[in-house]
Amino acid sequence: MSVSQSPLPDHQKGLLLTTLGVMVLTPDSLLIRLSGMEPFSLLVWRGVLQAVGILAILAIFHQDRVMDQIRSIGRCGILLALVFTGSTVFFILALTYTAVADALIIVAVAPLVAALLSRSFLGEAVPLRTWLAICFTLLGISLLVFEDLGSGSLWGDFAALCCAICIGASLTITRHGRAVSMIPAMSLAGTLTALVALPLALWLEPGHMVPAGPQLVAVLLMGLLVAPISFALITAGPRYLPAAEVGLLMLLETVLGPLWVWLVIGEYPGDWALVGGAIVIATLAGHALAGNRQRRAALT
Repeated sequence: MSVSQSPLPDHQKGLLLTTLGVMVLTPDSLLIRLSGMEPFSLLVWRGVLQAVGILAILAIFHQDRVMDQIRSIGRCGILLALVFTGSTVFFILALTYTAVADALIIVAVAPLVAALLSRSFLGEAVPLRTWLAICFTLLGISLLVFEDLGSGSLWGDFAALCCAICIGASLTITRHGRAVSMIPAMSLAGTLTALVALPLALWLEPGHMVPAGPQLVAVLLMGLLVAPISFALITAGPRYLPAAEVGLLMLLETVLGPLWVWLVIGEYPGDWALVGGAIVIATLAGHALAGNRQRRAALT
């Protein structure tokens, strides 16, 4: 079905796809904790399973045209896979070498990076409501990690900044190549992630890379379901939604992820985290409502 025949306007379709993708991604932090694996060994499994999962999704929806879908991403898709791989590796390095709080607050500038890159390279104007939402979500994330902020290291903080830049760039690249589906690029990104992490995993955890029992279940759920489904939906989002707005919605994972850990493991995120999370959710809801109201007014 073509976009013009869709019962949903493009913007609402982008909101729906991205929000669904982020909601599927929210148990990711919990599954990482339950896997109990060394980060780079986990990245090898996650990358391989993500690649397989994306190929399975392509096979379900495109059957014998999977190779056509892969070839259609072109150079733009290859660049997207490289940048997405960078964001994954830099995020793991940030979590390894700095405090989680520092990493999260720095990575939260990704929507700002996406807005600046989209404006510079795509010529997309960023509305005032989006700039305001970025500021309020940064405030919310700051409160969310307030108790542990400032306890990290310089190299880890730099890795988190590189991660934020890669996330913003990946959303901008996807937006630029929106004429075709960039979902196949996520399979390539998974493969590249596994290849980058494999030497480090073999060095840090020789002979201990194979999960078993409950660990294996957590890894399989994360790699075959959570990662491919969420990344497929989120990658589809910028086809219909500006990159900065997709980046804003992705911050929901930062807010809702710790709630899964709290519910299942009993690890209370703290009062400030709940306040900060409420600010982020209220800001994103207000941003979406204001956008819908503005578009309705433009049609009348």
